[in-house]
Amino acid sequence: MNKATSFIKPTGRVTLGDTLRMLINDGIIDKAQAEKLYKDRRLDTSNLHPLVVIGEQKWKNLKSPHNALTVESLSAWLASHAGLDYYHIDPLKLDFGDASQVVSKGYAERLKIMPISIKNGAAIIATSEPFNTDWVADLERVLKMKIKLVVANPLELNRYLPEMYNLANSMHAANLSKAGQVIGVQNFEQLVELGKDKNLDANEQHVVNIVDWLFKYAFEQRASDIHLEPRRNIGLMRFRIDGVLHQVYQIPPNIMNAITSRIKLLGRMDMVEKRRPQDGRIKTLSAEGNEIELRLSTMPTAFGEKLVMRIFSPDISSKDFIALGFSQFQADKWHTWTKAPNGIILVTGPTGSGKTTTLYSTLRMLATPEVNVCTVEDPIEMVEPAFNQMQVQHNLGLGFAEGIRTLMRQDPDIIMVGEIRDIETAEMTIQAALTGHLVLSTLHTNDAPSAVTRLLDLGVPSYLIHSTVLGIMAQRLVRTLCPSCKAPEPITQSDWSALVGTFNLPKPEHIYRPVGCLECRNTGFKGRSGIYEMLSMSRALRKLITPDTNLAKLTKLAYQEGMQPLIINGAEKVAAGLTTIEELLKVAPPLELE
Repeated sequence: MNKATSFIKPTGRVTLGDTLRMLINDGIIDKAQAEKLYKDRRLDTSNLHPLVVIGEQKWKNLKSPHNALTVESLSAWLASHAGLDYYHIDPLKLDFGDASQVVSKGYAERLKIMPISIKNGAAIIATSEPFNTDWVADLERVLKMKIKLVVANPLELNRYLPEMYNLANSMHAANLSKAGQVIGVQNFEQLVELGKDKNLDANEQHVVNIVDWLFKYAFEQRASDIHLEPRRNIGLMRFRIDGVLHQVYQIPPNIMNAITSRIKLLGRMDMVEKRRPQDGRIKTLSAEGNEIELRLSTMPTAFGEKLVMRIFSPDISSKDFIALGFSQFQADKWHTWTKAPNGIILVTGPTGSGKTTTLYSTLRMLATPEVNVCTVEDPIEMVEPAFNQMQVQHNLGLGFAEGIRTLMRQDPDIIMVGEIRDIETAEMTIQAALTGHLVLSTLHTNDAPSAVTRLLDLGVPSYLIHSTVLGIMAQRLVRTLCPSCKAPEPITQSDWSALVGTFNLPKPEHIYRPVGCLECRNTGFKGRSGIYEMLSMSRALRKLITPDTNLAKLTKLAYQEGMQPLIINGAEKVAAGLTTIEELLKVAPPLELE
């Protein structure tokens, strides 16, 4: 028998007594506590795994740094005792198609094992019973391949094992299904395959199961978008998490088509029409019972219909401004702007910079019973009962300008215009502000001062900008470091000066770098935070706004009056240990001073 830290390894199933003895032997738990637990649980018939029983006690590790003994940490400890790797089961990385063919569901449940993947002719199998290995030689002989054992958290194994087999069965059954008829040649690439590939019925139970599973895991993984992308011989499924796309699965094309059809059906879209783009909307519930809205968009591609679902969770737009990343000073300034009785407030930034979240959070705050809040959007991002929302419909001649004209007759107090894209919309927005309404809108510009020149380029007279614009805010989103694993690293004065330029921002003692842990799916980042640049329209700045405005002079004066550039606001977050310089430089425009 091999010895592990002067204790003989157990054989067969892990027992509570063996586990407690090993933990005492390693100096991890108190002997008296262990004996009491063993006595209390001796006659327990619940069949819980010993690591789960010990994890429920919420004991602290007697060894430094005295972390809590969770089932996760205990599983990693057990793996080291068995001389095996520890494996965290990530449902988005399971090769359920091949793995489920290795052993039957009943066999896996009986031995407390779970096939993970097949790589290079070897099967990787997770187990929560690392000392029970009698079955390995027999299975290697049957499969004619080597087996590599890894240790998994017993809670995760029990949870994902039935799900993996159910999903694999749905995929397999959907793949064999021949329901439905071939409906026309969608594109040149599919011409050769006509007659071979039958379309699945979107209402088939197998397809329904796959779509339900897809939504469930997207919500669990905090995805903001789900991409279903057809390729020549395969369909790709990708999730955008914290602004970065992650490939999740590859799916046979006929199953991808069935999934797309099912989602289009739920979104009340035309299922037969695959040649033109369509938009739709689904309202559903997360596992916790929270209402979640998905905005759907399809696009015809060379290999079929691509579907993107943007996920909107209502609690995002109900966050307060500090939670969105505003400093107290910025939140106070934003409140000052939005309390004005009339005028225009502009939010600028590229697609995906959080403008919608900022505007919806603001409108929710402003939409009291005493005021009438109306929006005109293209499309309506989130359906919000607190205010009146109108969708732009170009095919009916209802654009932004016509929408604002309609809203003006609806006795509004506050108007939100989705985007100022042309002179007609800009003129109607200004007209609304001049007639006593508070108007919030967005523009696509790199920074706040550029919004002024953008309005001038559209054809807005400078004197109307003077009299209506209250403030302009540019924003971006940066990924925030995972608080569980970020690690400090030094920074030199020269590197700090290169970032902040002439701005007087003291160098921090150290900054932080991403590491990666289970909490953040080994990315080193968890969540995103906004960085902001707020330009208040002062008397001096208005004087510089002329038909031939010098942007550099306008920006320089804004800095002198206290406007903090995006990169400096981001540098404050770097100094506070919230993000990294690399993340900041990806999104914030560099300083440009004469």
